[in-house]
Amino acid sequence: MTALDVVLILLAGTAAGAINAAVGSGSLITFPTLLALGFPPVLANVSNNIGLVPGGVASVWGYRRELADQRRRLLVLGSMSVLGGAAGAVLLLVLPASAFRAVVPVLIGVAVLLVAVQPWIARALARRPGRSDRPDVGPAALVATAACGVYGGYFGGAQGILLVGLLGTVMTETLQRLNALKNGLVTCVNAVAAGTFLVVAPDQVDWRIVGLIAVGSSAGGLLGSRIGRRLPQSVLRAVIVVVGLVAIVNLLRPA
Repeated sequence: MTALDVVLILLAGTAAGAINAAVGSGSLITFPTLLALGFPPVLANVSNNIGLVPGGVASVWGYRRELADQRRRLLVLGSMSVLGGAAGAVLLLVLPASAFRAVVPVLIGVAVLLVAVQPWIARALARRPGRSDRPDVGPAALVATAACGVYGGYFGGAQGILLVGLLGTVMTETLQRLNALKNGLVTCVNAVAAGTFLVVAPDQVDWRIVGLIAVGSSAGGLLGSRIGRRLPQSVLRAVIVVVGLVAIVNLLRPA
């Protein structure tokens, strides 16, 4: 790993942490960066997942006020995130690396599409009437959270946007509080997936990558939780879409 690689990974981790806290889909910055630097897809995904956990914790801390009265909801839905995340992590490790390389361009494509249509999702959610009371968590929310957990444990790119979009259709809540809940649930998914990787496939972990992304994402998570909602989201969205498309092209290119 060269000095330039170190700088690029650190910057990508910082950007991912900030984007994850404010919007979601930060993995579409770090994962393609690692691929462009020549790291194998599965190792890049596993190391990236572990490195982003501290950033998720930082974003949860930054949104602690919005989460203060959602603790019960976070516990109930968090259990589904844990189950889904573990299943997705096992799926990643059970399937051969060739299968991951074949599937991940599709997953990135879906994630990029979700990022591109996020303004429409946000406007649709903003038009929904908010409630000051705490809505019950129904079966649809449990299933949606578990499904996103499986997706997040397997790949993770744009799982936050997917989660906000799905929960927004089955729960009556403001977008800001949904975003805070998303940060907590995504952190649960990444944490349980990271634990699974460390136990089952420690050979797929590059601790240099993990350390750099952890440092960057922690700083980015704190920054994103403070000012992310005030930043021009169109600029961040455009960068994510471009990087994601570049990653798809690289993955589809013959070895």
